[in-house]
Amino acid sequence: MNYILVINSSVSGNASVSRLLVGDVVQRLIDINPQAHLTYRDVGQDPIPHLTPANVAGVRAIAQTEEELATRTLSDQLIAELQAADLIVIGAPMYNFSIPSSLRTWFDHVLRPRVTFAYGPSGPEGLLKNKRAIVVESRGGLYSEGPSRTIDFQEPYLKQLLGFIGIDDVSFIRAEKIGSAPEGRAAAVESAREQSARAIARLAQG
Repeated sequence: MNYILVINSSVSGNASVSRLLVGDVVQRLIDINPQAHLTYRDVGQDPIPHLTPANVAGVRAIAQTEEELATRTLSDQLIAELQAADLIVIGAPMYNFSIPSSLRTWFDHVLRPRVTFAYGPSGPEGLLKNKRAIVVESRGGLYSEGPSRTIDFQEPYLKQLLGFIGIDDVSFIRAEKIGSAPEGRAAAVESAREQSARAIARLAQG
């Protein structure tokens, strides 16, 4: 855990639960390794441009136009940050049962054929090996169990996206039922902090 990439995607600013908990995770990691190198990418406050017909070739084909070349440069930068990291910490609030569009756009730029994944005789293979991730999820309701589990398009989607590029050691930290009431929010934050402590202890053990 010498190189840590921290990604926030909430648009709620200081009111964000996921942002608060990401800060808690990062502080715990620094306490373990004060020399860790941190790279921050805040796609909630500084969104990455969505892919459009005018720029998509910068990620999925051969960049030629000025706009395509700019997209390729941004994709290269985002992928370099990801490649350099031993650990990726992602703050992912649930928006409309899934993830923020800004986080989806980050994935659109880093899931690049022949760079972060490739197709072989056995199908797709992730090219980013030996990395770990901690994903902080904030949710207004309860989705990890019960009847709402079937409409959780957040955690399974994130697990698929990360696994597709080779990151399959993922710890999910859930802050659930934050929309219940102020006391529900406080309980969710406390529960998530306990989950964080356990997840980081596991990482520290190797």
